[in-house]
Amino acid sequence: MWRITGGLFLGWSLGANHSANIFGTAVASGLVRFSQAVWLTAAYVVLGAAAEGTKCMATYSKLAALHANAAFALTVATAVTMTGLTRAGVPASTSQALVGAIIGWSLLDATADFSQLFKIVVCWVLTPVAAVVSSTVLHRGLERLVVKRIRSFSARNRFFLVGVLLTGCYAAYGLGANSVANVTGVYVNAGLLREDMGALLGGISIAAGVLTYSRRVMLTVGKGIVPLDPFSAMVVVFAEAATLHLFTQLRVPVSSSQAVVGAVLGVGVAKDLKTINARTVLKIGFGWVLTPVGAGALALGAHALMKALSL
Repeated sequence: MWRITGGLFLGWSLGANHSANIFGTAVASGLVRFSQAVWLTAAYVVLGAAAEGTKCMATYSKLAALHANAAFALTVATAVTMTGLTRAGVPASTSQALVGAIIGWSLLDATADFSQLFKIVVCWVLTPVAAVVSSTVLHRGLERLVVKRIRSFSARNRFFLVGVLLTGCYAAYGLGANSVANVTGVYVNAGLLREDMGALLGGISIAAGVLTYSRRVMLTVGKGIVPLDPFSAMVVVFAEAATLHLFTQLRVPVSSSQAVVGAVLGVGVAKDLKTINARTVLKIGFGWVLTPVGAGALALGAHALMKALSL
């Protein structure tokens, strides 16, 4: 069972990187305190993982058959990749990193089912697109139907605060439900964990990362792409939450980073394209490309080493 430590390390790195996708915009806009944000995120991540985390577990078992040592090597390779990107302040995709690691591992023994890979990649492409569309529609619709009708400044701020807290908790729930498969799905596939136990352990490890190492990436997402007012922060989190929940029901783990970046870009479209920081978008896009490549290379190296040592 020591192999499960690789998954716990991955869960910690996922929480550290992806918690910015939940309340990062709200913290950056000054609407929510950082301490409040991380505790709410941690609680609802565990709830989402326990309630719906088993839905996406089967995706990786269809992509490749993995044994216990492979599960350990893949989660460590993915976690190292995610931790490096977190230190660089780049929001990255754990699902992309894990799939890259699985493909890299499978290059030496040709065990991957690339028909399943096509489905996963299509969902990766659709994730930011869906978030852009939903964010743009929500921003324009809510601004016209709700915000402009609230005349009182204090009443408007209360509306934004309650809205951000509710949508943030919803997004944290969605993160736990969708992303816990990235953490312990390969262990379920390898027969080391039951689905329900894998979901619970994965959710707890994600929460640990949220609570201990999430501040750095939060400011990249919250301030680096588009300057966000409290209303825009609320819309971004709502659009991200809806996108994650949609793909959870489709039983495909996707990237909360791609969802939140798409949502932030959608706000930029709704407000004014000139407000979008192209340099930050390019940095994040480069991180998305580097993520599966880096994890795949690490996993390939690990496989070659274990094969040489007959492990």
